[in-house]
Amino acid sequence: MEQPSQASIEKMWAYARKFAEKSGTHFHPDRYITEGVILGLAANLDQYGRPLCPCNFYPSKDENGNWPEGLYLPKEEEVKRRTWICACDEMQIYKYCHCLLFVTEEGLPITEYLPEGHEGREIYGLVKDPTPDKGRALGRVLERQKGEGGHEGPAPE
Repeated sequence: MEQPSQASIEKMWAYARKFAEKSGTHFHPDRYITEGVILGLAANLDQYGRPLCPCNFYPSKDENGNWPEGLYLPKEEEVKRRTWICACDEMQIYKYCHCLLFVTEEGLPITEYLPEGHEGREIYGLVKDPTPDKGRALGRVLERQKGEGGHEGPAPE
């Protein structure tokens, strides 16, 4: 991986600091984890124009120009969607960051709002949200819509 531009690195640090404060989360106490995620976001910002989550596996197209079916699309396609752009839908809905960029002070991802059976709950158990009054903007909207008899789940793309 090429080193991302200094401008993109600075932009991602500023964004991450602001989002952590707004969401009531902390950076991981191991600075190498935080720096690795920031560099990955900055590299994707340089290459794709958007801070695509660097912690997912994105398949490559096969020799016929097709990609395998599954949860993730190739990076070139994924950046056209909102799902894995930082702060990703999981963070916006459940306040869960699988990259470990936005975590509790102890360095654990918040799992309190995740659905039962989610891999985050299985790996980390129940990790309570120390600041329930912050973050989860999309999650709160969806809960309000559900309470008003609206649709369930994220808005269609």
